[in-house]
Amino acid sequence: MAGPMEGITVVELGVWVAGPATGGILADWGADVVKIEPPTGDPARMFGRMLGLDVDVSPPFEMDNRSKRSVVVDLTTDDGRRTALELTSRADVFVTNVRPGALRRLGLDYESLAADHPRLVYGLITGYGESGPDADRAAYDVAAFWARGGLAHLLTRPGQTPPFQRGGMGDHSAGMTLAAAVCAALVSRGRTGNGQLVSTSLYRQGAYTVSFDLNTYLMSGQPIAIGQRETMFNPCMNNYATADRRRFWIVGLEVDRHWPPLCRAVDRTDWLDDPRFTDARSRAVNAVELIAELDQIFATKTLDEWAQIFAGEPDFFWSPVNTIEDVIADEQFHAAGGMVDVPDGRAAVPMVATPADFHGTPWSPRSCAPKLGQHTDEVLAELEAQRGD
Repeated sequence: MAGPMEGITVVELGVWVAGPATGGILADWGADVVKIEPPTGDPARMFGRMLGLDVDVSPPFEMDNRSKRSVVVDLTTDDGRRTALELTSRADVFVTNVRPGALRRLGLDYESLAADHPRLVYGLITGYGESGPDADRAAYDVAAFWARGGLAHLLTRPGQTPPFQRGGMGDHSAGMTLAAAVCAALVSRGRTGNGQLVSTSLYRQGAYTVSFDLNTYLMSGQPIAIGQRETMFNPCMNNYATADRRRFWIVGLEVDRHWPPLCRAVDRTDWLDDPRFTDARSRAVNAVELIAELDQIFATKTLDEWAQIFAGEPDFFWSPVNTIEDVIADEQFHAAGGMVDVPDGRAAVPMVATPADFHGTPWSPRSCAPKLGQHTDEVLAELEAQRGD
């Protein structure tokens, strides 16, 4: 089960998360991804130690680098640069999140490579875009995606400090975007015979993530207010706590459709005729009072007890607020294909699956992340054989 990208060769010059995430997705989907690393290795190999994990591996690095081949190339030397150029000359795709200025100095920018290899699809992730005053500015996703892209502000409760992003959130979404762009460019190449540069940025990815808000502001001139659960205009779109201090989210977006099932679930059908709550406007005006009453009701039963009640209302939409442990233990997470077994010699290591399935050309990971330089001799021998051809 090699996947839909079988037969596609990708050279990755990626560090930390965003570029390697793109290569990791393409590797999961069957591409032969050759990862160029400096003699010191991709710094993401240190994630395990940075997180204080008492293990000999870096789980975040494993996620984004499984099924790849690692080649150590010293790009500070002429021989190293020649090797990198030769590798890219024989590839279908080049993926990188190195800053454009550094790529130009190495001769690995798009213009340099495309001049000799017009069929190459070149995938680039930047922090802030390819032009403008900050085009060559260094960025991690917590800066360009989370902070500057608007997410941190929109998730900050009034009067409080911004929340912290979880690791790799912007990197992984940007990696998926670039993987999709690479695939689209390969489709175009099949039609035209020409490769092209495809790119995204952490900043653009952040803005797209909150485009619900940005587009509303662009088209109306009005920002959407940052909500607080105690005063949400639609109490049916809110989170509540149970007797066992678990939280769940009600997703009653369609107010007329979802209000009656809520009333039945909490055994307050009298609210259907209560003038305080008869329509969406009334519930918004009296939201503080309604939310307080719902808080009292939901605190009388455990989450499991409420789950049984909610199951009797097909039009009552809700979800538990899961911890990481809850997700891993969730039967539905596994049924939906959220986990994958990654071969590691005679054993298998459970990891999170990349979030796309191909039912005609199913994929499966081929190996755990490579050791630093594990495939250098193998890949260089392939280059030597190709020279002979």
